[in-house]
Amino acid sequence: MIRPGFYLWIALATVVCAAESFDVVSVKPNASSQGRSTEQTNSGHVMAENITAISMIEQAFGVRAFQISGGPGWMITDGFDVNATTGTTKDLNDIELQPYWESLLTGRFRMKYHRESKEMQVYSLTVAKSGAKLTGHQGGGDTSTHISNGRDRVSVTSTNISMTSFAGLLGRRLDRMVIDKTGLSGSYDVSVDWAPEASTDTDEASIFTALQDQLGLKLESGKAPVEIIVIDGLERPGDN
Repeated sequence: MIRPGFYLWIALATVVCAAESFDVVSVKPNASSQGRSTEQTNSGHVMAENITAISMIEQAFGVRAFQISGGPGWMITDGFDVNATTGTTKDLNDIELQPYWESLLTGRFRMKYHRESKEMQVYSLTVAKSGAKLTGHQGGGDTSTHISNGRDRVSVTSTNISMTSFAGLLGRRLDRMVIDKTGLSGSYDVSVDWAPEASTDTDEASIFTALQDQLGLKLESGKAPVEIIVIDGLERPGDN
C-alpha cells in the first residue's frame, strides 16, 4: 500500500538531491600530473586543475588527509581536471560545496565509504590563563574568512565566526585536528597572524604564541576520538 504523500516525498527528495549535485561536470585526467593543484570558484562555477581524489574527499567531508583511511594508491598520486557548474548563481563556500563534491565522488568515481572513530593526537583550543582577548560580533551577516598565505607570515581574519568553526579553521592549518574546548558561545570577529616556520631562534611568533598573545587562546596537546572516513571502494572515472 502506498502511503499518502509518498509521491510528494519522492518529488521533494529529488529536488533536494538535484540541489546538492553539480549541474554539469567534466572530469578528465590531468595531462601532466605534476606541479601544484589549483582551484577556482565563482558564481555557479567550480574549476580545479590537477586535483587528486584524496583532495576531493577532503573537500567533500571537511576532513584532513590523516582522517582518510583505505582506498587505492592512485587516489593520492593521480591528478584530475574538474570543470563543473552548480546550477545556482550563488558563490558557494566550502561547506556548501561539500555535498556537491560527495555527489561527484559517488557518481563518477563510484566511491563507497563508511565512518569510524579512532583515537588520535589532537589540539584542544582553550582560554589562556590571562583570559580571552576576543571581539564579539555585532549585527548579522554571514561568516566570512580571509586567509593571506605569505612566505614569512600567515594572516587570518574571520567575521561572525564561532569558536567551533575557528577551531576547525585552525585545524586545517596544522598537522592535527583542533577541538573547541573554550566554552565560549556566540560569534566573534577574529584576526591573528603568525610565522609559519617560526622556531625558538627567531623573533617571529609561532601559531601557538600568536594565539595566546593576540587572542588570549591556547592550544593544548592531547588525545581524543576523531571521526575518520574509510574508503571501501574507488574507481577511476570513465571518459566524459
